[in-house]
Amino acid sequence: MLAGKNIVLGVTGSIAAYKIANVASALVKLRANVDVIMTRNATQFITPVTFETLTKNRCLTDTFDRSDVSEVKHIAVAQRADVILIAPASADFIAKMAHGIADDMLSTTLLAATCPVQVSPAMNTQMFRHPAVQDNLSILKSRGVTVIPPDEGHLACGADGAGKLPSEQTLLNYILREIAKEKDLTGKKVLVTAGPTRESLDPVRFITNHSTGKMGYAVARQAMLRGADVTLISGPVSISPPPFVKDINIQSAQELFNTVQSLYAEQDIIIMTAAVADYTPAETKTEKIKKSADGADLSLSLKRTTDILQWLGTRKQKGQLVCGFSMETENVLENSRAKLQKKNADMIAANSLKDAGSGFGTDTNHLVLIKKDSIIDLPLLSKEDAADRLLDSLLEL
Repeated sequence: MLAGKNIVLGVTGSIAAYKIANVASALVKLRANVDVIMTRNATQFITPVTFETLTKNRCLTDTFDRSDVSEVKHIAVAQRADVILIAPASADFIAKMAHGIADDMLSTTLLAATCPVQVSPAMNTQMFRHPAVQDNLSILKSRGVTVIPPDEGHLACGADGAGKLPSEQTLLNYILREIAKEKDLTGKKVLVTAGPTRESLDPVRFITNHSTGKMGYAVARQAMLRGADVTLISGPVSISPPPFVKDINIQSAQELFNTVQSLYAEQDIIIMTAAVADYTPAETKTEKIKKSADGADLSLSLKRTTDILQWLGTRKQKGQLVCGFSMETENVLENSRAKLQKKNADMIAANSLKDAGSGFGTDTNHLVLIKKDSIIDLPLLSKEDAADRLLDSLLEL
């Protein structure tokens, strides 16, 4: 994902410095080139050898290190960096950044950098709350530096409160959001629905389907990485929502419809991956099914739920794109083409539940992207790659 990207990790004096070894390792696994620059105080908590072993690059600690005379090191590192993350960022180093002090390898590199810079403060709660620290962070924000909020919890100093370095995954998420993808969806609002809906029959039983939400969550994540402002409406699933996405949890098809209805007008792209239960219990007998439950016949009066995709298709705003999903067991292409026309959608992403590796619960998908004037039969891809191809196809419209 990060092949060809150059990332600088700046490590300052904090007990939380040990966490950055895991961040460096994760970035290398994503094929990034990682340079680590440590302040002198940081070397009291973790050794440069640790980072050199993980990154296969020399860990930089001295502005006047002459081990490589072919380049001015702090300038060269700054110029090739795609992003710089300072984590953990001590109060002292935040003050240096805010006031342009350049007295070591890390601070001089920052002054020469033109790439995005991220700062993750980590310190005692009272230090973090001190007006001087907060003023310095405000200065950095005004210059376009991303300040990653510290977590709250029990700190190494014994205090409880804000000042804890976020998890390694959180720090990695900030880097990925910044550089993982080209920002071709910047300024776009994207609404994604995902997962199943549940229709309660009584306090114990409900009607649902096998959707796990994986495809919708992948679409939401890739859209976020490409710069979109993403809202994810999700039925009950067992996976965590992507970071930097507004997530709204629903249960029933009616809740899904109500939420979509309240948000659709302000969206640029709407992608309906949710597998909506087609029926909900009815007071009047419009349709009837019989099943055996614990040896007894169970008769249920049901009515069809609102066809949300068709509702959206008849109310599309100017310039708005609507994409639906089609899960078929037979006649995939024919049924999906009919759905495209009937729902007045701009694209239908069709896949067959009979294809190995495609459909509910898998990490891969075989999608056929159907538009009014084209059909793109994608190979079996990871759901993230399939989501990117789907977004590419929508952008062509």
